[in-house]
Formats: sequence, C-alpha cells, structure tokens
Amino acid sequence: MKSDLIKKGLERLPHRALLYATGIPRTEMDKPFIGVATSFTDIIPGHAGMRDLERFIEKGVHTGGGYPFFFGIPGICDGIAMGHSGMHYSLPSRELIADMIETVAEAHQFDGLVLLTNCDKITPGMLMAAARVNIPSIVVTAGPMLSGHLRGKRLSLVNDTFEAIGKYKKGLLKDSELEDLEMCACPGAGSCQGMYTANTMACVTESLGMSLPGCATSLAVSAKKRRIAFHSGSRVVELVKKKITPGKIMTRGAFENAIRVDLALGGSTNTVLHIPAIAHEAGVSLSLELFDDISKKTPHIANMLPGGSHYLEDLEFAGGIPAVLKRLKRNLNNVTTVSGEKIYEIADRAEISDEEVIRPLDRAHRKEGGIAVLRGSLAPDGAVVKQTAVSKEMLRFKGKAKVFNSEEAAMKSVLAGKIKSGDVVVIRYEGPKGGPGMREMLGPTAAIAGMGLSQSVALITDGRFSGGTRGPCIGHVSPEAMEGGPISIVKDGDIIEIDIPKRKLNLFLSEKEMMDRSRRHKPVKPKITKGWLARYASLVTSASTGAVMKS
Repeated sequence: MKSDLIKKGLERLPHRALLYATGIPRTEMDKPFIGVATSFTDIIPGHAGMRDLERFIEKGVHTGGGYPFFFGIPGICDGIAMGHSGMHYSLPSRELIADMIETVAEAHQFDGLVLLTNCDKITPGMLMAAARVNIPSIVVTAGPMLSGHLRGKRLSLVNDTFEAIGKYKKGLLKDSELEDLEMCACPGAGSCQGMYTANTMACVTESLGMSLPGCATSLAVSAKKRRIAFHSGSRVVELVKKKITPGKIMTRGAFENAIRVDLALGGSTNTVLHIPAIAHEAGVSLSLELFDDISKKTPHIANMLPGGSHYLEDLEFAGGIPAVLKRLKRNLNNVTTVSGEKIYEIADRAEISDEEVIRPLDRAHRKEGGIAVLRGSLAPDGAVVKQTAVSKEMLRFKGKAKVFNSEEAAMKSVLAGKIKSGDVVVIRYEGPKGGPGMREMLGPTAAIAGMGLSQSVALITDGRFSGGTRGPCIGHVSPEAMEGGPISIVKDGDIIEIDIPKRKLNLFLSEKEMMDRSRRHKPVKPKITKGWLARYASLVTSASTGAVMKS
C-alpha cells in the first residue's frame, strides 16, 4: 500500500509514534489509510449538514476494512459571495482546493480518498485533485435542499430571491413580501434547489462515474443520503484493494457521458469551465466544439429551474441520474464507474417514475441540449449561452450596446431604470484575468429578469453566470477584455447581433474600424495588484480552455 511509506520499516519508527499519538490502535495500522476531505462549514447551507454525513462515511470506511483520517477543505458560497468583491475569490478557490487536497494526500501518503463536497467550485476542485493525485477516490455530494414553501407556492433561492430585487424596484412586491421570501426560500441544509451550478456538478460527477448511483439527487436531509455516504466509505476501500484509480474511471468516454447528461438536463454554463479543467488534470483534452457537437445531438429532456419549472427533488423522485442514463443509454459510452457497475447496467436497473420530469427523447422540450457555443467578430475564441433558458423569441436578437467596465456599474444602471428594451448590456473586464476571478453576473441578470426585461434585453460578458441565470445572457466571451479581445473596443450604441441557432455573436463594425479602435485602445490597469488574486491573474488561462492555471 502507498501508506506503507509512512508506517513500515525501522526508519519509520518516528512516523508510527506520531500516528499512534492520534489514537489509532496498533490493530488498525495495517489497514488502508483513507483520507476524507470534508468541506464542512457553517456558512454554506449546502455544507452545514455534512457533520452527519462524515459520521456515516467514517462508519463505512471502518466497515470496509480501512482507517479514515479527516481533513478540512475550505468552501465559498457563491450566493453569499455574489455581487461584491467576495466573488473574485470563487473561481480561484477551485485551484486552491485542488492544490490543498494534493498537498495533504501526498504529504501523508493516503491509499485512497473520500471527497465530501456539494457546492459551486468545491466539487470541481475536488475532482481535479482526484484526477491529479490519481489514487482510488470516490465523491459524495451532500445533496440538494428541499424547496421552500410560502402560501401554497414552492420557492427556490434564485427565482424567488435574486429576481425579487428587480420586482421590488418595479413596485411588484411589498416590503412584507420580501421579508417572507427571504425567510422561506431556503428551508434548510442542502444545495440550492434548481439545476444551478452545485446540482449540475453533482449530476456531472455521478454521470462521470465518480460517485455512487443516486448520489447526485438524493436529498441532503434524507436517510438515503446517509446510506450513500456509508456505502461510499465502504466502497473506497474496495477500490484501493482493486487498484481502481480515477484515471481508470475518468476516461474520454466518461467525460462525453457527463457532457451529454449535463446538456440533456439544461445544466449550468459553468460546466464549460469545470469539465475541461477536470479533464485537463486527467490528461484528456476537451474542446469547446465538443460541447456544441454533443449539444446538437442531445435533446433537452428535463425542464429544470431556473429556465424550467422542475426542482431537484422532482428529478430525484422521477428516478434521478440513473433514470436520465436510461433515457440516453443508446448515446452513452458503456464505461466503468466507482460502483463497479458499468453505465449500461445502471441504466438498465433504473426506473423512470415521472415521464413529464424526464421526458422521452421523442417528446423532448427542445431538440438540442442546454448549452450552445457562439463565435463571431465579438468572440473569435468562443462564448457560451444556456440556450434552454432563453425564450424562442430571444434566440435571435439585435440591439444597441450599453457598455460597463464592471458588474457594479451595470447593476447600478439596471436598478436605476436606465436599461431599456432593445439594449445589449455589455459587462467587460470581468474575465479570469480582468476580474480577476471571472465573477458570476447573477445580480444584473436576475434584476433584468425581475424587472420584466428578459424578453427584450440581452447581456454579454467576459465574466460568467450563475447556474441560476435565465434569458439571453452570453458569457465566457473570449478573448476577454483584459487580453485585448474585441469586447474591449465596444462602445455605447454599437450594434450587436446574437443568433443562437446559427451560433453567431457579432459586432457590427467594419474590419478597418475594429483595427483602428484596437490600435487606439489603452489597456486598463489591473483591479487587484497584490495577494492571491494577483498571482491568480498572472497564471490563469482563457475561459475557452477552462480557465486552468499555467503549470
């Protein structure tokens, strides 16, 4: 075993003395050492219930014949970090999480890993670490939150709180109604209730084969989630014994499966950053074109929040990810998963209990999947849109640019009522380098939707969007403004054309005018010049390549 490097031989006597100081009995020393990376924290609802799951993982590891060692991993709640300087840290935290797990696992020579995660950048960071360290690993996502309830109506965080800000500014909600919403929208522990980034990444993880069947959608408060945590702890010991590493699970075929399921569910555009970054660590190259190619061949069969009406609890009760695999089986690769079963076995065993939540392929909501990749004079290296969250009337749009050099400036203008029908809001210098950290733009997009403008206003940014964003919102515009991309030379009043069916995003300027503006353009000074974010900005690559760090 790998852990023999710290516990076998005469020269390891001091190491053993330190290990015994932790309380480990001598009888357990010959068992596989399992590191349990837990991102428990009191401040993230999706993680606040993890202490309970830690107990069941621990029981499972002991039952399987291993010995667990817990270590902490930090987490950021994108919802709480949204709309202020805290959001600069969200995407960069993905790299820190991967580095920290690598550091602890390699320093202590663990034989295997259980990765307890749930929200936002924490799950992809843990998967990146699993691919990099490449010791037997299994992921436990802590599960979605129950829907909120208020006067007979179900509530979710994004649609009923972020969008409430715009509705309030327009006079559609009273103070008392706001107070009721903020108390009732999030009833307890778990990741936000729609197909936002956290739940999208949980579904991706299960489809990738890195968590047990049923893990992604089993609710945070459920006994089922406890049992999955227990079996994950037991199963990782078996993975160690059989030497089944993430490199044998996270293959090209597995990534293709994960992308297809993501697109069928209409998942967050953030997966276009995270899946390539995980694949990069696994030594698998994925291009933006692959997402678009698979999207054109994958029908949208689950109409989930924010663009649709179904909650994660609906998907769970309809059969979860195994049921989605059953629908998509003929288009999936029959690869191995951490459960020991292959994808087809999981699909064949699944039951679909609600044909409206998980529709048949011939009755899909749309012929294409959730994400489209656009290119054109405004985005030569690509841009990303969640097309399943855009109304048919807004799939093609032409409007006048209103340009802002920060999210805060745009938000101020939106709430002041300065954005009108026919506008294309352009928010730049919010990319991986320019942000730095590629902040999510849920504040402006939700305010636009809440003010009833999502059918007449588009938004374009070199930043990114929350999984909760809906409407004609195009992110990841590459090259970003900080790298001198065409988005840096857009001026108020310029005409921008969006054509999602044709995958086009164009700035209506002559080639000569674009060249003249580029020559006259003066680079802006970095917003942050010290600390971790300054180092991140100097090393991060383009959104079109997953915003990975240069090695």
